[in-house]
Parts: sequence; structure tokens; C-alpha cells
Amino acid sequence: MSMDAKFEDGGEAPLNLGALDAEDLTVISSLVQDAVFPASEMRWEKKEGRFALLINRMRWEDKGKDRHAPERVQSLLMFSGVQKVSSQGVPKGDADTVLSLLHIGFEEADAPSGFLTLTLAGDGAIRLMIEAIDVTLKDVTRPYVAPSKKRPSHPD
Repeated sequence: MSMDAKFEDGGEAPLNLGALDAEDLTVISSLVQDAVFPASEMRWEKKEGRFALLINRMRWEDKGKDRHAPERVQSLLMFSGVQKVSSQGVPKGDADTVLSLLHIGFEEADAPSGFLTLTLAGDGAIRLMIEAIDVTLKDVTRPYVAPSKKRPSHPD
């Protein structure tokens, strides 16, 4: 019988992290590498200046990964102080399209403002014009065994 993994299995708690500078953002970017999400789980709240994604991220930080199959966890990835959102290579009107997040990068414009670029697999990208880096990553479900039972790998 196969059971879902639990946070307790690895002796770890759900992540709840914030990034307020480029160094912090590097940590969050590494934790969300290879996260997947349907296009329907993107939300741009223009009035509030928030852009959010509900992602299924690989648990790269899992200390118990040698004891069990690779795990994913649903997480909320939220960007505050967003002034504008644009995208390239992201199908419009197809909410069922599954996107894969590879990297989050920051390009400073007029400190502390700038642009965050969410690089997607397949040459897609989402670009956020921001007032300053203000990113939150919060796990919102218990970990579950990755459907592929494999960790993503990238050729050098």
C-alpha cells in the first residue's frame, strides 16, 4: 500500500519564506525551479499590485529524499508591489496549459524598482514591473509523491 508523504517524514515544516532583495530571491528561485502549474492558477490583482501563482513545486530541500520517492508540494508564490505584468510564449485563453517555471531573475531599473522575469520551459516568460523585491513563497498543502516519481534533471 502506498501512502502520501507527510511533513513529519522528513522532520521538516512547510516553507514560509520572504525575499526582499536579490540574494533572498536567489534562494526562492532555487526552491521553485521545475515547479509546474496550470495557466488557470495565475492571478493578477492590478488594483492591489499583486501577482500570484499556485504552483506544484519540487521539494528540493527535502532532507529525507534518500528514504522515499521525490515529492512535490503545492505552494503560493506571491509578488507584491507589481505595477505591470507582461508575458511572452504563454498561451492566452487556454487555462489548462501546464507551465513549468525554471528561474526567477531580477533586473534593477531605478533602485529599488526593476523587473522580475519568470522564465518558463519552452521559451516562455512572465515579466513583472515591480516597485521593489517583495516575494513570498508559502507551502499550502502537505507534500505528495511526484506523479513521475522522478526528479527533473537538466543537461549541463
